[in-house]
Amino acid sequence: MSASYTLVAPCFFGTEATLAFEVRRLGAENVQVTDGRVQFSGPVPLIAAANLNLRTAERVLLLLKTWQATTFDELFDGVYAIPWEELLPADAAFPVKGSSLSSQLSSVPACQSIVKKAVVKRLMDGHHTGSLPETGPEYKLRFALRKNTVEMMLDTSGDGLHKRGYRRHATLAPIKETLAAAIADLGRVRRDTLVQDPFCGSGTLVIEAAQKALNIAPGLRRRFAAEQFGFVPQAAWQEERQKAIAAARPDAAFEGFGFDIDPAAVELARANAKLAGVGDRCRFEVADVRAFRPDPAATVLTNPPYGERLGDAAEAATLAAALGKVWRFSPGTGLYAITADADFEQHFGQKAARRRKIYNGMIPCQLYMYYEQKKTQKKEV
Repeated sequence: MSASYTLVAPCFFGTEATLAFEVRRLGAENVQVTDGRVQFSGPVPLIAAANLNLRTAERVLLLLKTWQATTFDELFDGVYAIPWEELLPADAAFPVKGSSLSSQLSSVPACQSIVKKAVVKRLMDGHHTGSLPETGPEYKLRFALRKNTVEMMLDTSGDGLHKRGYRRHATLAPIKETLAAAIADLGRVRRDTLVQDPFCGSGTLVIEAAQKALNIAPGLRRRFAAEQFGFVPQAAWQEERQKAIAAARPDAAFEGFGFDIDPAAVELARANAKLAGVGDRCRFEVADVRAFRPDPAATVLTNPPYGERLGDAAEAATLAAALGKVWRFSPGTGLYAITADADFEQHFGQKAARRRKIYNGMIPCQLYMYYEQKKTQKKEV
């Protein structure tokens, strides 16, 4: 393998610019942004740095090869040409997943079988062995066929990067940590920001804002698949972890407050914040949104309950109206609400300064942004 690696980080649609900014901060080269992903390159320590530090990426994939294939022979030959023996030990477990869109090779199970056979043949030839027990470390292989172009990738993350390690349990239909981190970025959370969330649920938006403000690397509390990969030295992981720890800003003046009508959610949020290392910066209390009064200096980040989560669109509209009423009575510095409610502005009672389309999983949502118009300058990425 070459000294420079090409990596692909998938992300939520609508958060690509935020992720690209993060990637560039790590010193990555050849950054390319397309719908739902950012591609970049760099030396092997970047694999560790990206997994540890990227807040808005869903995972980090190592792109091994791209080629055209319209027949199973072309698919097999392309996979076989990859020097798998330099990446995978002879005892590696290597499950194969994939997808196909607008391609002649449309059967994913058939393609999985061909990819697996090609890797097996190359590993047997490369390691000079007649058996592959698959009892060792797991190397998850992923292929993607798009318009007859194949991308062959190796998953370096393992569990999705939204699994930070602090949320053991969650409330119904929680917002993913990676999406919450993107909203904190779009909401311009800085080291001295005061954040409030009147529908905090398990606390994810407040916690992600706190970790961003304190510059706590999101991956410090978990492990990654590539920590078992022979071609990624343990020294790289140790060095990148130390760098991340040293970059934290415990002296930041951030404060976070979350409120929810459900006492169980509030207890959960407190436990999650403690596990995330921000328990002393985040406070959670039981409160109805109708009693919420945004602090004049607060940035409100929130995910109001809506029909698909709550099961009652009428109640969701009522809650949005209540939020709008308290906001107009006591506006903070900005309010950023993500919801699938297409009539949110009508229910809230005010048109947003800006809107951004973002997918929450498969659910199309809008991030409604309310703030003084003087804050409309765009952050350079």
